[in-house]
Amino acid sequence: MPETVPAKPSVLFVCVHNAGRSQMAAGWLTHLAGDRVEIRSAGSAPAGQVNPVAVEAMAEVGVDITAAQPKVLSVDAVQASDVVITMGCGDACPIFPGKRYEDWKLDDPAGQGIESVRIIRDDLRQRVEQLLSSL
Repeated sequence: MPETVPAKPSVLFVCVHNAGRSQMAAGWLTHLAGDRVEIRSAGSAPAGQVNPVAVEAMAEVGVDITAAQPKVLSVDAVQASDVVITMGCGDACPIFPGKRYEDWKLDDPAGQGIESVRIIRDDLRQRVEQLLSSL
């Protein structure tokens, strides 16, 4: 009997602007899981670019998110994901039955200096490691 490869788990990170927290979280999961997990990130009101301080903070730990672009949250992205992690987007996140939802309470790095963003970055790494161990 042929072995079946289990489907890759998929995770969607959502915040309002898709410029800081969700991009750093996606960067960490990509860094830690490689191609073992399908990773998406989106925002309910995407910014024009990823927060340069978030990019700098991630670069300090060897995670490159320079190519990331904020994307608008779509119903399709939510439906295609097994786990939806929200970070401060409130009612803008669509809820579908059968999905696993987690709401991560984190400061928004927008407008903050590198010292504050490093704290958020390190908090995100711990949360992403816990998430990865539960997938």
